[in-house]
Amino acid sequence: MEMDYIRQSLGEDEELVHMARFHWIYSVGAILNLVIATIMAAGIIAASLWAQPYLPASFQFAIPKDAGWIEIVRAIHPAIKILAFIIFLMGLYRYAQMMIIKATTEIAVTNRRMVFKRGLVARYVGEMNIDRIESVNVMQSVFGRIFNYGRLVVHGMGVGTITLPPIEDPIKFRRAIEKARNI
Repeated sequence: MEMDYIRQSLGEDEELVHMARFHWIYSVGAILNLVIATIMAAGIIAASLWAQPYLPASFQFAIPKDAGWIEIVRAIHPAIKILAFIIFLMGLYRYAQMMIIKATTEIAVTNRRMVFKRGLVARYVGEMNIDRIESVNVMQSVFGRIFNYGRLVVHGMGVGTITLPPIEDPIKFRRAIEKARNI
């Protein structure tokens, strides 16, 4: 399914020059959302156990002696468990959102145009003819320079601007645009 839209939309005598990919650090960020949410949810459960004697009477719960961790979690007040579950779901939602964006985004340069397509059901497609590209700005942070990823802002003649998500080797993508201009 990768590059499905771009391959289907190629015109006559149009060839792919370069296809961009998300950098692996984007996936790490998605996974970190899930890990941090899990740690926060576990932290809420652990904090409620530690603070149990100090909680208002309506939130206090009895922990049976010699109880296993499942019995302990069952004894916790439902509001605390719901809060922990909601925080976990928020992390899971952000992880799924980022991975769907990664799976449904296509970025490529052909000998005639630059194409940026994103979306699963609703689709956003930004296309710019190569000869109408005025400038390409590469934005790389310190970590972007170290790990070789960054964002590009492609300015077209007039008011057209396309901002790309973090991709691997943005300099190579900019060179592919220059190469396509010279073909």
